[in-house]
Amino acid sequence: MKSRLPYDSYAKDALRLMYQSEAYLKHHSGLEASLMELVKMRASQMNGCAFCLDMHSKDARAAGETEQRLYGLNAWREAPYYTDRERAALAWTEAVTNVQQGHVPDSVFEETRKFFSEEELVNLTYAINQINSWNRFAIAFRAEAGTYQPAQLQKAVP
Repeated sequence: MKSRLPYDSYAKDALRLMYQSEAYLKHHSGLEASLMELVKMRASQMNGCAFCLDMHSKDARAAGETEQRLYGLNAWREAPYYTDRERAALAWTEAVTNVQQGHVPDSVFEETRKFFSEEELVNLTYAINQINSWNRFAIAFRAEAGTYQPAQLQKAVP
């Protein structure tokens, strides 16, 4: 699929704010990097964002995530290799991403609260909103999947 336009070449001040949000989430959210990648992958699966799936699967693998957990993510409820905290985050991700289908159920909120402090829950919700925003940019402008290289690999490529 051909890219429509390089959206990252425009509205640079707005894009800078999105990158600042990413930096906040990475360094100050209190959420594990592995959990964040699973959340980004799951929301991107739900939204059908090929570019983001490519990016976050590569980032997750570069950070040590297993192939098994990445392949099983679409069926996380049936897979035994996710922690209770990850399961709560994935359920919350699905509920927040699908907000147009009846809002976030109280039952999902109560279950998620068991595994996340109030601040973590707000940061998790912020992260879900952030990946949904990135998905919408990549989908709208048809960012080309397959071109992304994780930072660890970029340094190794001559």
